[in-house]
Amino acid sequence: MEFRGRVNPELLEGLSLLPALRLPDDLAKVRSFEPLPRERSPLVRQSRVRMTGAGGQEMLLKIYEPEQRPEAELPALLWIHGGGYILGHPDMEDAICEQFVLEAGCAVFSPDYRLAPDSPYPAAIEDCYAALLWLESAAAERRIDRSRIAIGGASAGGGLTAALALLARDRGAPPIMFQMPLYPMLDKRNVTPSSHEIVDPSVWNRENNQAAWRMYLGTEDSDSPYASPSLASSLEGLPPAYLCVGQLDAFRDETIDYAARLAQAGVDVEFHLYPGGYHAFENFIREAEISKRARGDYVRALAEAFARSRRKQE
Repeated sequence: MEFRGRVNPELLEGLSLLPALRLPDDLAKVRSFEPLPRERSPLVRQSRVRMTGAGGQEMLLKIYEPEQRPEAELPALLWIHGGGYILGHPDMEDAICEQFVLEAGCAVFSPDYRLAPDSPYPAAIEDCYAALLWLESAAAERRIDRSRIAIGGASAGGGLTAALALLARDRGAPPIMFQMPLYPMLDKRNVTPSSHEIVDPSVWNRENNQAAWRMYLGTEDSDSPYASPSLASSLEGLPPAYLCVGQLDAFRDETIDYAARLAQAGVDVEFHLYPGGYHAFENFIREAEISKRARGDYVRALAEAFARSRRKQE
C-alpha cells in the first residue's frame, strides 16, 4: 500500500498543510515561516534570560512556569526544540511547554541553541550542555529541585536529548533523572528499512534527512555518539527514558532500536509506536484523537517520573 493509504485518516489533512521541502535549496524559505498564532494560557508565565552558550556567545533561554508560582521547589524540564539541527526556535514550542507546566507541574527551560550549517556539530550539543549546567547552577535562585531535572525534545531535539544524556554521563555531571527523546533523529547513517521506506515529499523524508545530516556534521562527518547517538558503544548508566514514534516516520527503526538497546543496557524505558502516524503528527493535527493521546502519553510519563523521584526522597 502506498504511503498516503497507510496514514491514519485523522491525520490525512496534515499532509496538505505541510509545505513541500527540499533541502538544502529551501532552507532560507522554510526558516522564514512564522509559527501559527495561538492563544497563550493565562496560567503559565513566560520569560526570557540571556546566558553564555558554549561558543562564548549570548544565548536565549526561554522559561515557562506556573503563573501562581509555589514557594516550594519545582522539578524542571530542559526542553530542546526540533528542526533537523538546521531549523527551529523555542517560540515554536509554546503549546507543548505550556502543557508540560500545567500537567506535569514543572518549570520548563528551552535553549535557542546554534543551528547548522552556520554552526555545525558540536555547536548545538555543547550549547544544550551549557544550558543544562546553567540550570543546575541557577536551581536555588529559580527554586528548582536540583535532584529532579529532566531533559526532552522531539526530532532533532530528541537526538540532542539522547546525546545530552550520553554527554552528561560521560562528563560526570550534571545528574539527569529522566530523558525523553521523542521520535529522535539519532543515526547519521540512514541505513534502516524505515529510512529507505519513507520518501513521500509531504513529510520529513530520506532525502531531506540526508541533507540535514550533511549540514549538521559539516566537513568533519563525526562518528561521535554525541553527534549520532545510535553510534554509542554503551548505553549503560543512562537515566530512565521514554521514547515514541509514528509507524510512518523515517526515524521509526532507529527509535525502536535505541529503545531496545536502552532496555538491554539495564535502563528503564517506556516506548510507544503510533500506527498511521508520520513524523511529528501530533503537532500538525493537534485535535486528532491519536495526537491528543500521543501528547498525553509523554506528558503523563514526565509527570510520573517526577512523582517517582519525589517519593524516593520522602
